[in-house]
Amino acid sequence: MHPHFSAESRNVHLGLCTDGFNPFRSFAAPYSCWLVILTVYNLPPGMCMRLEFMFLSMVIPGPSSPGWNIDVCLRLLIDELTQLWSSRALTYDILRKQNFIMRAALMWIINDFPAYGMVSCWSTYGKLACPYCMENDKAFTLTNGGKASFFYCHHRFLPHNHRYRKNRKDLFVGRVENDVAPPRLSGEELFDVVSEYGEIVFGLQSGKQKFPGFGLTHNWVKRSIFWELPYWKTNLLRHNLDVIHIEKNVFENIFNTVMDVKGKTKDNIKARLDVALFCNRKNMELVCDGSRVAKPRASFVLEKNA
Repeated sequence: MHPHFSAESRNVHLGLCTDGFNPFRSFAAPYSCWLVILTVYNLPPGMCMRLEFMFLSMVIPGPSSPGWNIDVCLRLLIDELTQLWSSRALTYDILRKQNFIMRAALMWIINDFPAYGMVSCWSTYGKLACPYCMENDKAFTLTNGGKASFFYCHHRFLPHNHRYRKNRKDLFVGRVENDVAPPRLSGEELFDVVSEYGEIVFGLQSGKQKFPGFGLTHNWVKRSIFWELPYWKTNLLRHNLDVIHIEKNVFENIFNTVMDVKGKTKDNIKARLDVALFCNRKNMELVCDGSRVAKPRASFVLEKNA
């Protein structure tokens, strides 16, 4: 796509990481400190993730998360990245003892799922949380749990003749999946979509402004500042999820559920009520014994040996 960039092997490929944390290590003093770090992928894998080769481009302090206004803090960084692509920079090659014209390109962003929504400006909350399925998402709200559920949504990605698609009994009761996987928009198509959304005025009211159809036909909050990069729409992969966050959260939920940790397990009363509505698992349904409601022990809960 960009032969003028690939022709020079010394041009720099960058990755951007951002996340927030509480520097006081105490939830009694709420505070949000966001770091924006750039890493260089021209180095070998064993070096590009070492601390001495990770560049702290900015620190965003504050009593709370910057939220959708993180674009205000990233303005100078985006201007510099645009300059490194268009205007280029005179750089000294210490190995060859000569100067050369260097370009730099941001390949992708790495963050957890909530920060994904902040930098992409596609809200990762609600039934349209998936930034790839977008308005074609088939998530629904649990009747008793009240949360958005993506149960059974993955079956349309299976082969058309897969047996799970027509299983009316063991999965989602009475449902047959005939839909195909939703189309995946290219960078150019996404750019045309976000170009229709103008800039939202920053300030205290910016988080309350919503485009018509938000949460119903789309989850766009505004146009991300990263679309200003000339090459951003041609990147095949613009956002990556931080595996460490996902592994930690998934492990904790599974561990608390199989150990039946009180107050932390996902196998609670509301979940059992929803199981009775959507699934055919009689052994998981609540048992009424007079004025008392009992939750049968699930087969996946670990027990101590006698």
